[in-house]
Amino acid sequence: MKLHKVVRERVLIGVLLAFAVVLFLIPTGFERELYSNALGSKARVIAVDNTNLIQKGVVRMGEQVVTVRLLKAPYKNLETNAVNLLGGKLEFDTVYQEGDLAWVLVERGGDGSIVFANMVSLYRVSKELQLLGVFAFLVLMVLGWKGARTLLSFTLAFLLIWKVLIPLCLKGYEPILVALLVGAVLTVSCLLLVAGLTRKAYCAIASSLLCSLVTCLLAMVGTWYFAIHGAVLSWAESLLFAGFGHVNLTKLLQAAIYLSCSGAILDLSIDISAALEEVHLHNPQISRLQLFASGMHIGQSVVGSQTTTLLLAYIGSYLTIMMVYMAQGTPLMSILNSQSVASEILHTLIGSIGLVLVSPLTSAVCSYVYTRIPQHRA
Repeated sequence: MKLHKVVRERVLIGVLLAFAVVLFLIPTGFERELYSNALGSKARVIAVDNTNLIQKGVVRMGEQVVTVRLLKAPYKNLETNAVNLLGGKLEFDTVYQEGDLAWVLVERGGDGSIVFANMVSLYRVSKELQLLGVFAFLVLMVLGWKGARTLLSFTLAFLLIWKVLIPLCLKGYEPILVALLVGAVLTVSCLLLVAGLTRKAYCAIASSLLCSLVTCLLAMVGTWYFAIHGAVLSWAESLLFAGFGHVNLTKLLQAAIYLSCSGAILDLSIDISAALEEVHLHNPQISRLQLFASGMHIGQSVVGSQTTTLLLAYIGSYLTIMMVYMAQGTPLMSILNSQSVASEILHTLIGSIGLVLVSPLTSAVCSYVYTRIPQHRA
């Protein structure tokens, strides 16, 4: 029996690994060069000219001329001047210094010579990969073989969002349905990888999917009830101006609300499911009602911290806007009635409601499954 379980789990991991490879290889449908005669290249800044920069308060505006040494073929080690335009927005502007590693967009002429070079941003990919390596190393060191499963789950989540969710939404598919599909696949794959082919995983999957449907409905009703337009999403208008006017921003907001709390929902569901499995294993004679009550008691201890975690996550991403409101002396009623703040309140409350519902749903599913099936470890 144990050998059969090991074989099944190896097959599961193999299938999910193959699925991840397929996702990695399939195109998004949006792989195209912005300019047919342009080439991106890593470059080292060897000199800067700030003569045309103007300091206005805490921001700089104007043009910075940067001399760079290109580090990518076919122009490797070639030095050229690149332009860095600053618009007075700290969020987007970068003032380069000698020695910086940057990403440059090079425009080529018909004969292959460099016509123009534009500074895009600092080159951060190598540092991002280093941090990712630290994360992977710690996960493997602390969790061992389960850490490898965790990394596979993490990879699948990223690939599903990048290769499925975003392209399908850009192509005009219904965002909420796409989000539900991606969320369901993520829920199933993540919980199976974390808990294996066990009853606790199946129970957590069932309750998570039920809770996801409720959360989606709440997101749809909530945006209508609060009269919130999807334009509150960052860069939403830029998406429309980029030629994707067919994208329904409000439905995109609804999908974002669901996805932002789906991770916490599956996390709480597996916590309660695993705890109830242990309760049943140590007391096989426990009644269905008693097991349900145990799940509710466990949920009472966990839901409070989870909802607070959700609130802190949203507040952390919205902190500067709240500081601006307070610094300007904006009345509290004006703050609460603003569309941007109301959308964050909607995010937080719908996510919290979803978390509260996880406890009774998971307890109900587990109490039925565990007391119905003879006691043994799956």
